[in-house]
Amino acid sequence: DVVYYVFMLGCFALIGWAQLKVGKVGRSPLEVFLIICDLALLTFLTIAPNPWSGVHWPIGMQFRFDTFIYFFIFLSTATLAYSWRTVLAMGMWTSALWAIAVGWAYLQPETHAALSERVREAIGADIRMFSILAPSAIGLGARFQQVIVFISVAAILALAVRRSNALLISHAGLERERANLARYFSPNVVDELSGNDEPLTRVRTQDVAVLFADIVGFTAYADGRDPKEVIDTLRQFHERMEKEVFQHGGTLDKYLGDGLMATFGTPFAGDCDALNALRCARGMITSIAELNRKRSDRNEPPIQVSVGLHYGQVVLGDIGLNRLEFAVIGTTVNAASRLEALTRDTTSMFERELV
Repeated sequence: DVVYYVFMLGCFALIGWAQLKVGKVGRSPLEVFLIICDLALLTFLTIAPNPWSGVHWPIGMQFRFDTFIYFFIFLSTATLAYSWRTVLAMGMWTSALWAIAVGWAYLQPETHAALSERVREAIGADIRMFSILAPSAIGLGARFQQVIVFISVAAILALAVRRSNALLISHAGLERERANLARYFSPNVVDELSGNDEPLTRVRTQDVAVLFADIVGFTAYADGRDPKEVIDTLRQFHERMEKEVFQHGGTLDKYLGDGLMATFGTPFAGDCDALNALRCARGMITSIAELNRKRSDRNEPPIQVSVGLHYGQVVLGDIGLNRLEFAVIGTTVNAASRLEALTRDTTSMFERELV
C-alpha cells in the first residue's frame, strides 16, 4: 500500500528532474509536455484506486478524499514562470484532465451494488441524501464546482501575473531611464530629475557655470602612437574628468574628442553653481597631477589639461528635429571655450620659456 505511493512520488521527482534538465528561457514544447505529465499523473493518482491496497473502495469514494486541492499547488508554482499564458494554460489543462477523469469514473460499472442498496434502505426515500452518501456517487455537481472555481482562480492569477509583469517592465524602463540620466548628470541631480514632473524640453534662460577641459597637445601625442594606447589614455582622462564633474554636482554636457564640456546649474540652478565649477576645475588639475605621477612610474609621457570656465546667462532647451539634444547655448558658453583656448596658449608659452 505504501510502496505504491512511494513509487508515485518517485515519478513526480523524475518529471521534476527532467524539467530542470530541459528547462530554458522562452517557449519549450518539451517543458509543456512534462507539465502535462505532472498533471496527468496527479489526476491518475487522485481517481484510480490503489491496486496494492487491501481495501477496495468504490470509484466514487475516491472523490471523497478531497485530493483535488493538490492541483492548486501546481497552479501556484506556475506563477513562478512569470507568464500569464502558462498560468491560464495550467488552469485549462487541469480542468480538461479532471473532466476526462470524472467522465471515466462516471462510465465505470458499479462494483458495490449491495453496499449501495443497504445505504438506500437506511436512508429511505430521501434521494438527495442518497446522492451524497451513496458509495458509488461521483457528485457531478461538486465536480463541476471544482472545475469552475479552479478556472476562476487560474484566470485571476493569470491577470495578477500579467499586471506584475507590466509593473516589472515599467520599473525596468524607469531604471533604464535613470541609468541613462546617470551618464550625464550627477547622482544628486538624477534623484531630483526622477522626482520632478517638469519636462526638460521647456526652453528657458538661467544663470549657469560652463566648464571646458581639454588635453594640451593631444594631436601631437596621438601622432604615430598605437591606437590602443591613445584610446587608453583618453579613457583614463575622461574617467577622471567625469568623476570630478559628478562629484561637484555638475552635468556632463558632451565629450569633445580629447576634451569635454560640463555645466553647473543644469537642469536646475543652485546657489553654489559657480563655486562648484571652480572647485571642479581645481579637482581636475589635481586629479591629472595624480595620474601623471602614475604615468611617470610606467615611463609614459605626462598629460597636461587646459581648463576654462565662465558663469553667466545661457539658453537651455532641446535642439534638432528628429534627433533631439538638450543644448546649452549663449555667450557664456563661448566665453568659457575661449578661456580654455587661452589657457592652452598660456601653457605653451610657459613651456617655451622654460625651454
